[in-house]
Amino acid sequence: MSRQAGISDERIFALAEFRTSALFTPKEKALLELSEEMTKTPVTVSDTLFATLREHFNDDQLVELTASIAFENFRARFYHALDIGSDDLFACAWKPGQKGKSD
Repeated sequence: MSRQAGISDERIFALAEFRTSALFTPKEKALLELSEEMTKTPVTVSDTLFATLREHFNDDQLVELTASIAFENFRARFYHALDIGSDDLFACAWKPGQKGKSD
């Protein structure tokens, strides 16, 4: 899906290091950090992160982004609990030739 939206493989592979990567803007880094923090158990989104997010997004946008992330987490946990597969699709920061997913 990311490739269809025009996101380069370089940016996809850099997601694991988004905090230090020059390929992501401060706005993107804040949103990626929100996604990461909301996926943890328990969810811990700091006031500092929300202050950073407010530099880039208004309240309506934050509500929509937070709801979207929460919904994707809901779906992932729901499918996992019912052992529903992904139709052989997966997303990861795995690079061709790297040991891991296809080995």
